[in-house]
Amino acid sequence: MKWDTPFRDRAEAGQALAAMLREFREQADVLVLALPRGGVPVAYEVANALALRLDLILVRKLGTPGHKEVAMGAIASGGVQVFNDDAIRDLHISPTAIETAIHEETLELLRRDKVYRGKRPAPTMLGQRVILVDDGIATGATMRAAIVAVRQQAPARIAVAVPVAPAETLAMLRPLVDQLICQLTPKPFHSVGQYYRDFAQTTDEEVKTLLRLAWRREPRQTGAPP
Repeated sequence: MKWDTPFRDRAEAGQALAAMLREFREQADVLVLALPRGGVPVAYEVANALALRLDLILVRKLGTPGHKEVAMGAIASGGVQVFNDDAIRDLHISPTAIETAIHEETLELLRRDKVYRGKRPAPTMLGQRVILVDDGIATGATMRAAIVAVRQQAPARIAVAVPVAPAETLAMLRPLVDQLICQLTPKPFHSVGQYYRDFAQTTDEEVKTLLRLAWRREPRQTGAPP
């Protein structure tokens, strides 16, 4: 494999990540939570390979005005908000711009919850071991929001598992979780997409299809209620 594009696509990355998570195989108290949308194909492969339950943690990055790819923070289900104070200060982002971004991303978060989950209730995390999965981490803003949101629901343990991330971001996240699993920590790190040959945007339909496949398997694989 070439170092600059080690993964063919998110499915292959998920399969590689599953091999690093074999200790969790067929554990009834383990819940895999994907960060939509790109984290869903990765998490699906992890859950499928290890016979684990799969669900979602809804998180939205707050992009800076005019540069949406640059995170000034993130929001998550349950009213969680985390901010990159350095970016906000250095880019002179106004409170009004922050509130506008929060409003817009909250609407998208609610839309995704309705589209992806439908009438299915959110998973219970109390006393569970939770594995948060994404297709990669750059600044860590969205993953940090996800960790805060999950921590509020009193899980037994929280692990973060991703195929690729910069070492400095992992160092920032490590004190926030019980376990951190990452296959690649390239240096220099430019963007998550650089390490995938196919990094096409995951669609709503792909997310819904993978979730329904996983949920249909639950009773047979884990004994979880349908």
